[in-house]
Amino acid sequence: MSDSNTSNFTNPSTFILLGIPGLEAAQVWISIPFCAMYIIAILGNFTILFIVKREPSLHEPMYYFLCMLALTDLLISTSTLPKMLSIFWFNSREISFSACLTQMYFVHSFSAMESGILLAMALDRYVAICHPLRYFTVLTNSVVAKIGLVLVLRCGILTLPYPLLVRQWPYCRTNIIPHSYCRFIAVVNLACADIRISSYYGLFKLFSVIGMDLFFILVSYTLILRAIFRLPTKEARLKTFGTCISHLCAILVLYIPDFFSAFMQRFGHNVPIHFLVLFASVYLLVPPVLHPIIYGVRTKQIRGSLVQLFTHKETEMFPPCALGLRPSSVQSWLVHGAVASSLNHFLDR
Repeated sequence: MSDSNTSNFTNPSTFILLGIPGLEAAQVWISIPFCAMYIIAILGNFTILFIVKREPSLHEPMYYFLCMLALTDLLISTSTLPKMLSIFWFNSREISFSACLTQMYFVHSFSAMESGILLAMALDRYVAICHPLRYFTVLTNSVVAKIGLVLVLRCGILTLPYPLLVRQWPYCRTNIIPHSYCRFIAVVNLACADIRISSYYGLFKLFSVIGMDLFFILVSYTLILRAIFRLPTKEARLKTFGTCISHLCAILVLYIPDFFSAFMQRFGHNVPIHFLVLFASVYLLVPPVLHPIIYGVRTKQIRGSLVQLFTHKETEMFPPCALGLRPSSVQSWLVHGAVASSLNHFLDR
């Protein structure tokens, strides 16, 4: 292994990932919870995808967005953890320049994708609660697919300058990255040039993607809360708000550590580097681990499908429907009328 940390070079063929600087002796032990979290993330998100594909009653916009989130969680964890574990277990620290740029692109693209999917899920909650009668006419399969395509294009295009900026800088100081994966700011800090444009673009992307997503999520929930407070009874208000709990938990799980890590990486000069790197490594795994748990526990249909899967019971989750309407809303339509039935369909989630 070549540690070219003193020679002059402008285009290094390889970078050296240190893992968690200062904790090299403990990395084998640190790898145990990382490996366990990775296995949980893989199993949990594959379970979500399998259940939604297997259960026809879950072929609805909310669950399509949940599948997008599960797939993104799988990709973001798989783009970092295998290399990270190879560093911890086998001291395999070398990564080619091209592979480093590729990993950087995918990590930051998928992170932005998660944020966009949470915004799409906020739109889903808004339409379901504020316009229940129009839910299936507004969020058609075609619209859901177009939303997914827009999110992919947005994240892919906005992240593209990252590897382009990294490729243009000269690296005459060192090729040792004090990190466990190729994070953008960690790589550009190695350049022996004025990298302010890289820092500015990183902040621009942070606020234009996550900042804008959070703004529109806040707008959605402002309208949702206004609709909830107009409901006649406290029980109805609590039940309706309960349908948003899973989504709110997913938002907190993603955004709080994301903002903390991003700002600490740029401005936390007095924070020990091993803490920054360890936190940045953990926070990539936390959403993929917790998202399937949150939605598996909180969503009745997924919970019911899991029970059926492991007990092999062929019980119906919803009353039968002979009118061509969705089974989960038929009974409410007959008893409470159109608006009550549509809202009840989403309250049963």
